[in-house]
Amino acid sequence: MSFPCPGRQHDGTDASGVLQHSTRGEYTMATPQLGVIGIVVADMARSLAFYRQLGLAVPPEADAEPHVEAALPGGLRLVWDSVATIRSFDPVYVAASGSARMFLAFKLDSPAAVDATYDQLAAAGYNGHLAPWDAFWGERYARILDPDGNSVDLFADPAASASSSAASGQGPIRSS
Repeated sequence: MSFPCPGRQHDGTDASGVLQHSTRGEYTMATPQLGVIGIVVADMARSLAFYRQLGLAVPPEADAEPHVEAALPGGLRLVWDSVATIRSFDPVYVAASGSARMFLAFKLDSPAAVDATYDQLAAAGYNGHLAPWDAFWGERYARILDPDGNSVDLFADPAASASSSAASGQGPIRSS
């Protein structure tokens, strides 16, 4: 469900369908396209191990690199940078404290895959923040934290499976 703003659409067009641009001097800037999501990590090998277990294709030799990239479907790239890499161009970089204000959400093939992936990651020692539940918006949903404390959500459409493997009708249950 989308709620477009009156007179402006999310694709950069106005209500008439004309592409709108921002102009600054002689340069015309088109609507930006999200291309990279970056994660700053304290321990590259530990972080990459989590995302490999989640199912991303990251070669083992990347563990020793200060910057790693993985191509995602649709052209988006997920990148990991060590704190040292970030400080090489931003010497005053300090990791944010407190709760994250953004999260990654990975769509899985089925509600059963949400449960199995969550269980596998939690069994491997990662912090299972919200055990799988049937969310009021209709998806099977779970939240686990990566080694740097970033929220990683797992979800599946209920139509992806005839029934959820653990339909409880209850809200999320916190686990440690």
